Amino acid sequence: MKKSFTFLCALLMGLAVQAQVQPNATNAGQVAMAGNLSQPFLFTVNTLTGDNPYWHLNYSGSYGERVAGPFGYNGVDQQFAVKGYLGNRFTLFANAAFGFARTGGMTSSQQAEVIRDVIGGKQLFGPSIGIGLGVSRDMSNVKAMFSRVTAYFNTAAWRVGGNMRFEKAFDSSRDDIDLVTSVGFHHRIAGNLYAGVEAVGEDLEGFWEEDEAEGGAKLLVGPSLNMVPANSRFAFSVCGGPVFYATRSRVAPSEAIRDIGTIASQNGFTLRAMVTFNLHK
Repeated sequence: MKKSFTFLCALLMGLAVQAQVQPNATNAGQVAMAGNLSQPFLFTVNTLTGDNPYWHLNYSGSYGERVAGPFGYNGVDQQFAVKGYLGNRFTLFANAAFGFARTGGMTSSQQAEVIRDVIGGKQLFGPSIGIGLGVSRDMSNVKAMFSRVTAYFNTAAWRVGGNMRFEKAFDSSRDDIDLVTSVGFHHRIAGNLYAGVEAVGEDLEGFWEEDEAEGGAKLLVGPSLNMVPANSRFAFSVCGGPVFYATRSRVAPSEAIRDIGTIASQNGFTLRAMVTFNLHK
């Protein structure tokens, strides 16, 4: 865990040195990039900066097969979120999700967090590393606290970012600490269209805990697209792919908030699309 975080920090610092020789983007380019960077990835949360201090509303929907959980359990889910810049390198992100099971009925979950950049985060381009705290209630009404570490590097032509989330659920049947990681990469294809890949690893403690409480370690790797039409207040993102259950737990999975599901009996897939609306003109 520590080695992974150290490697990610070293990678970002190396990219920062490389970026010093790149020309600065124009103001128009920064405005376009600000729209793309409101929430470019589906599973990796980024922070906002003084160059894009906007508030956004996000709507996302997903469909999953054999990936039970609040965001895609054998059916459809809907998620509504708000994200905004609080000033002084603080970002607020909060969402509510509504899951519709194939067998009927609806459940919901909520979470909110505040993240502060401790390295960078003052400008649109360049490296940033942030630390945040949040609270959540999952679809089985279990409350939890979590901490998220964000790491990003943005240029006009490409972006790379990653998250490490540590969660403590207030339920005796859950793990002491759950670990969720994600990483994404985008490269500009044309105009404001970016394409790349995003990978997610959830409940990775399943690699060393046979009785991991959420069913075992799960991995998702899939293509990712992000686009902001010219002169538009909307942005669009989509990502999806197969879910691989890398380990099998002896414990029945819980209803902890998990983006790619919790059933550890077989592999599956999930697809998520998101629309972001910029509240500023």
